[in-house]
Amino acid sequence: QVQLVESGGGSVQAGGSLRLSCAASGDTYNRYCMAWFRQTPGKERQGVAAIDSDGSTSYADSVKGRFTISKDNAKNTLYLQMNTLKPDDTAMYYCASHYGSCWFVAGIRAADFDYWGQGTQVTVSS
Repeated sequence: QVQLVESGGGSVQAGGSLRLSCAASGDTYNRYCMAWFRQTPGKERQGVAAIDSDGSTSYADSVKGRFTISKDNAKNTLYLQMNTLKPDDTAMYYCASHYGSCWFVAGIRAADFDYWGQGTQVTVSS
């Protein structure tokens, strides 16, 4: 079992930056695939970025070059650095995890993840 708590969301103007954090507790954090998802009302949850236990990463095309996922195993914390934010990035952002390696070949799919945080809202104004 893993418990996840996100923080760091807020409102920012287009072109600005935010860093999201996800504090994990309950199990051996570094054995899990960790990811960030986002969701807007009426739409499916979209995989944004994922990081494997060995540090390898995967990103959605829409955020490549702007977002960076990272983790601090000593602090059991996952991060998402978001730069050059656009209004289309406005969404509720969720941290998620599943035990074992990430399955990057299949993409970042919500159905693969077992544990979810409550979400943190990111709003980007033009």
